[in-house]
Amino acid sequence: MTESRTWLWLVALALGGTLLYLLEPVLSPFAAAAILAYIGNPLVERLTRWRLSRTLAVAVVFLVLTLLLVWLLLVLVPMLERQVALLAAKVPALLDWLQTTALPWAQARLGLAEVPDLGTLKSYAAGQWQSAGGIAAQLLASVSRSGLALLGWLANLLLVPVVTFYLMRDWQSLLARLHELLPRRSEAEVVKQVRAVDEVLGAFFRGQLLVMLALGVIYTIGLWLVGLDLALLIGMLAGLVSFVPYLGLIVGVLAAGVAALLQFHEFMPLLYVLLVFGVAQLLEGMLLTPLLLGDRIGLHPVAVIFAVLVGGQLFGFFGVMLALPVAAVVLVLLRHAHQRYLDSRLYSAANRG
Repeated sequence: MTESRTWLWLVALALGGTLLYLLEPVLSPFAAAAILAYIGNPLVERLTRWRLSRTLAVAVVFLVLTLLLVWLLLVLVPMLERQVALLAAKVPALLDWLQTTALPWAQARLGLAEVPDLGTLKSYAAGQWQSAGGIAAQLLASVSRSGLALLGWLANLLLVPVVTFYLMRDWQSLLARLHELLPRRSEAEVVKQVRAVDEVLGAFFRGQLLVMLALGVIYTIGLWLVGLDLALLIGMLAGLVSFVPYLGLIVGVLAAGVAALLQFHEFMPLLYVLLVFGVAQLLEGMLLTPLLLGDRIGLHPVAVIFAVLVGGQLFGFFGVMLALPVAAVVLVLLRHAHQRYLDSRLYSAANRG
C-alpha cells in the first residue's frame, strides 16, 4: 500500500469516527436493532432449515422475544422495584451505622480530629425513602414533563423492533450484496477474516450474555440462601456488570457485604457472602467460561477495561455495550496484521540480520 493510500485510509477512518460521534443519538436505536438482529439470526436460520419461510421464522422469533420481554416486565421489574424500595428504607440505618460505628472506629484508628455529623442527611433520607417504591411511575412522570423527550423516547422504542424485524428478514440478502462489492482479488482473504470476526462476535454476544445471566442467577440464589433481603437486586446487578473482568465480583462483594452488615449486624454473614462469590468465581472459571465462551475472544482484562472506558466516554451507554465487540474485531484484525508481518520480508530480513 502506497503512502498516499495509507493517508487516505487514515483520513477516512477519522471522518467516519467523527461522523459516528456526531450521529450517536440517531444511531443508537439502529445499533441496538443490529445487535438484536445479530443475536436472533441464528434462531431464524435454524427455523428456516425446518422449511419455514424466512418471514414466518422471523415472526416466530419475534413472538418468543416479545413473550420473554413481557415476562420480564410483569415479573422481574416489580420484584426489582420492591428490592429498590427495601434498599431505600435501609439508607437511614446505613447512615446511623456509619455515624455510630464506622466513623468512630475510623477516628480511633486513624486519629481523625472529628467525625462528621450525618444527622441532616439521615433525616432527609428518612423522609424520602417512602417515595422510592414507585420508581416506574416517577420515571414516567419525569419523562412526560417534556413532550419532545417523550416523543423521542417512544420513537426510539418503536424504531428498534421495526428495524430489527427488517434486518433479520433481509439478513442473507444484505450479506450477499456486501459480498458482491468485495474486490475479486482479496475476496477469499476478506471472507476468511469476516468469518473470524463472526466467530468472535458470536462468542461475545451469545456466550458472554449467557455467562452474565448465569452469574446473576448464581449470585441471587447464593445470597438468597444466606438470607439477604436484597439478594435479587445485588445478584442481578453483579451479573449485569460482570462483562468487565472482576467488576461484578467487586460490586457484588461490596454491596452484599454492606447489606449483610445492615441486616444481620454481625460479621459471620460476611463470610457466607464471600463464600457465595468465591464459589461463583470458581464456577465461572472452571465451567461457565470454558463451556459458553471458550478462548475465542481472548481479550486481556486490561484491554477489556480500557475498551469499556473509551466506549463509554465517546458514545455513552451504547458505547459501553459496543466496546467489547469492537475490541474483539480489532483483535482479529491485529492477529491478521501480526501474521502478515511474520510472513513479510521485513521480519525475515530482521531475523537474518
